[in-house]
Amino acid sequence: MSNMVDVYITKTACYLPHEPVSNDEIESLLGMVGGKPSRARRLVLRSNGIETRHYAIDRATGLPSMNNAQLTARAIQNLGSLKQIDVLVTGTSSPDQIMPNHGVMVHGELGWNTLEVVSTAGICLAGATALKYAYLSVKSGDAKRAIATGSERASSRMMACQFESESTNKISELEARPEIAFEKDFLRWMLSDGAGAVLLENTPNGELSLKINWIELFSYAHLLPTCMYSGAEKIDDGSLSGWTDFTPEQCLEQSTFAVKQDVRLLNENIVHTTFGEPLNKLKDKHGLTSEDIDWFLPHISSMYFAQPVAQKLADIGLSLSADKWFTNLTTCGNTGSASPFIMLDELFRSGRIKKGHKLLMFVPESGRFSSGFIYLEAV
Repeated sequence: MSNMVDVYITKTACYLPHEPVSNDEIESLLGMVGGKPSRARRLVLRSNGIETRHYAIDRATGLPSMNNAQLTARAIQNLGSLKQIDVLVTGTSSPDQIMPNHGVMVHGELGWNTLEVVSTAGICLAGATALKYAYLSVKSGDAKRAIATGSERASSRMMACQFESESTNKISELEARPEIAFEKDFLRWMLSDGAGAVLLENTPNGELSLKINWIELFSYAHLLPTCMYSGAEKIDDGSLSGWTDFTPEQCLEQSTFAVKQDVRLLNENIVHTTFGEPLNKLKDKHGLTSEDIDWFLPHISSMYFAQPVAQKLADIGLSLSADKWFTNLTTCGNTGSASPFIMLDELFRSGRIKKGHKLLMFVPESGRFSSGFIYLEAV
């Protein structure tokens, strides 16, 4: 262990495509399923608190304007001029293709020389797992400089055209209940596009760097069933049947590739399982106190969860005043694996982080209930 070096985030960047999209503009951009306005839209938007978000959609044509690899490359380019990078690690839940991996497509977009490229899969936690791989690469001395990214192009899966076959197939159901099953429609008003990137180095650089003290990841898949999924269908016993078990026609008829979420399962378990349980362990393991946290950056999918998270902090003896919280969910939307990077970038550039400040980032995902915690110190 004596050869291990300290690791610092020395640059942050993000890329949010096009002008912000207001709540009243969403359905005109994504389209109406079955030609009818969504019944769930207003309810979901009122609950999630998101006011603006970004889509990689050309407003004039209604067509996609960039793919995920291009979004990610733009975020990396926004880091500015870079010395030789040894490792590029990309995390996303919405790659442009099943094969090859997202990372090599981003490398192709950048046109850089040969380097190690890795992709991490998952949902919101994919960005945090990418960060951990990059962190360990530098910490071990295997790399001097690494880049980690989180990115999503959710809009391509939220377009009304993705649901038309199902809405035609289930016309009688639709007449009784005009929106596609709430589990699918719910997410059309929650998710948006964006990418974020961080540069990791083995020495501090510039006026302010963030030393990574630790990154801890947890999976609770042994305790709970699948909650959020895509490319699969839930069968009667609660297990998943993947898209390869269906014909192309069946996949179209049941919108197998739509992103689905069991909202009841989410609400009952997300805060306790992905936040309270692991944070209690980390509090003991690292001797964390409220005084050890100057900034708390929670990746919450909806402002609906802010109060339960605050209550859980209080319950485990880590109460934090509102001025220690930082989130840009309401203005940047829920960009999944990119959200933690986009949030950190805005705070990092704001000038509000002072030397000695300690930051706790929290990244949950409801897929099969996983979470990540990142603890940083400003130097």
